[in-house]
Amino acid sequence: MVIRNGLLVLFGLALIVEAGQQAQGTPPSGPAPAGFTIPELTLEPTRIALVADTAQTAPAMDELPPQAATPKSVPYNLLTTPKLTGDWFGLRTTLKDVGVDFSPMLVSVYQQNFRGGVNTHNAHEIAGMWFYNMELDFNKMLSIPGASFFIRGTQSWNNGIQRDVGSLAAPYWIAGSGGNYFYGDPNCILVDKWWYRQRLLDDRIEFRLGKLLNVLDLFDQNLYAQSYVTQFSYRGFSHNLTIPAAKGIGAFAKFWPADWIYFQMSGIDADNRPTRTGFDTGFHGPAHFVGNWEFGLSPKWRIGDRTLPGNYRFGWWYNPRVRSVYMKTLDGALTQRYKSGDVGFYTSLDQLIFKENDNPSDKQGLGAFFRYGYAHGDINRINHFWSTGLQYQGLIPTRDEDLLGFGVAQSIASRQLRSEINSRTDRETVYELYYAFKVTPWCVITPDVQFITNPEANKDARDSVVGGVRIRIDF
Repeated sequence: MVIRNGLLVLFGLALIVEAGQQAQGTPPSGPAPAGFTIPELTLEPTRIALVADTAQTAPAMDELPPQAATPKSVPYNLLTTPKLTGDWFGLRTTLKDVGVDFSPMLVSVYQQNFRGGVNTHNAHEIAGMWFYNMELDFNKMLSIPGASFFIRGTQSWNNGIQRDVGSLAAPYWIAGSGGNYFYGDPNCILVDKWWYRQRLLDDRIEFRLGKLLNVLDLFDQNLYAQSYVTQFSYRGFSHNLTIPAAKGIGAFAKFWPADWIYFQMSGIDADNRPTRTGFDTGFHGPAHFVGNWEFGLSPKWRIGDRTLPGNYRFGWWYNPRVRSVYMKTLDGALTQRYKSGDVGFYTSLDQLIFKENDNPSDKQGLGAFFRYGYAHGDINRINHFWSTGLQYQGLIPTRDEDLLGFGVAQSIASRQLRSEINSRTDRETVYELYYAFKVTPWCVITPDVQFITNPEANKDARDSVVGGVRIRIDF
């Protein structure tokens, strides 16, 4: 129902816009508007390299070439427009000029458990989500430099095939554990994120206040294993599975002493419920906040005429939630113990290791990534987690923006869980291969295949083969 209603409205609008622009000669919208696109969640830019840049002096005004004539307007082109619905008769550009950026996006995935796991009978699903992203630029609207406000609404349907596979984490992020659940009403729009952001001192300091998500948006980011929209599907490639995810009312601060180093921290409500505003638990009841701290380095290595950027992040976390200790109770003869105030640490690294050319704006090349995380095994099912892999952009000639990726992720179960609760507990390993076709600037189609050994870290579980295809459409 939700996909039918949304597509009817937005595709109808696209057809109207196309007809109107062709009839009236509406100027093109230009490049895609900047702003928050949640599935990408891009890294902070590195503005100064560790290698020296060649200084250039601006030419005098009388040396500047004459300004080129304004190009003639062209009609709406379905294959080249940045957004499917075009410029809305110029309304999109007008709104952006005054500080309003509205960017709807649809992400949908078909997945099937072809072999093994828990079940293969009817073990297929079409799941997905609408994202309604809006950013208000308060510098343009209210003359407040460095200030903005972001809000996101979502509509989702179906829960994916994690139950059929039996894996520790969802084969696709937004369709299973840890992601955005389907709440039973596909017509319901859930406002799941919002924040006020303020940057100060020439963008050296940033603050955010609102309903925040610690992983994906703020911490444990990775250039080559981050976006569940155009990169890997398996949740364990989007963030470290030992980090306790938290989405709720909170605060975030980040400081760049130099462009190649940063420090950041956050505190986010640990008791938030997904379908609530967050104010009930954020400002009432126990003061439980998940804490995250991270520092990172962003060097640029100069090799010949190529510059190879990298990002090296190191972080730790605090989780106040009460958890059961893994122990034998002898059918109630022993009292179950509980523990709170857990801590852990992680690292997330990415490095471009081969670049096709010396154009700094061209991202074609081969990049590598690595993650590792640790959590105490007495209360956490996953004691150690690591993932590694490669991504190549532009491998096929003329397909400069396509992505090819392969990765391996492993969740190593707690020894205490194995010795006290289930002796068959071991580790779950996931291998994933994907290829993201950028069909048009507004459409990306990504087939992928996953091979999951020992689902749920159970030695007795059947290895699973999962295949699927994902589509992203920017409206």
